[in-house]
Amino acid sequence: MMTEKQVMKIFRDTGALLEGHFELRSKLHSNRYFQCANVLRYPRVASKLCRSVVRAAVESGKLGDRIDGVISPAVGGILVGHEVARELGVKCVFAEKVQGSGVDATGKPNTVLAMRRFSLAKGERYVVAEDVVTKGGRVQETIDLVKAAGAKVAGVVVLVDRSGGKAKFGRIPMFSLVQMTPETWTADKCPMCKAGGHPIHPGS
Repeated sequence: MMTEKQVMKIFRDTGALLEGHFELRSKLHSNRYFQCANVLRYPRVASKLCRSVVRAAVESGKLGDRIDGVISPAVGGILVGHEVARELGVKCVFAEKVQGSGVDATGKPNTVLAMRRFSLAKGERYVVAEDVVTKGGRVQETIDLVKAAGAKVAGVVVLVDRSGGKAKFGRIPMFSLVQMTPETWTADKCPMCKAGGHPIHPGS
């Protein structure tokens, strides 16, 4: 497996690690942002990163003997899922955002994940792949979809764990290339907002 120093250099060199004033998908604010789409622009680099984390997951022995597929939440996780599936030699599918029945904190219609193009068979075993995890909401939604279909989740593979190891999914093991705890604040406590700044959300 690649060292964290090697991984961080790749993120910086490809423009995937940004510094500024950002609103994360979790609605928290931060002065650092992983825009993994920038590193995933380079297929050979993406393949190298995913190969490293997959090998760590396989060598741990925690995934079990059989994996039938890889599933990712759209959009950020799709390319990661594709490369993870390539390494495991299995199919890849993804869940898509659809409009939910409620509204979010801003009053806008909320979005939820759903299986639109693919179906999951009962008893199949999947690895969930994602680019970045902060609180793990989308990963948990994906896990719930797998379980609702009668399939199972063998493990979670992510490039960056921004939770510092705090994101948990029950007994399902999670593997990442980088584990860190960047500074985050709620909007009302964000020092950059108090200084008159306005966060941006560049996407993952």
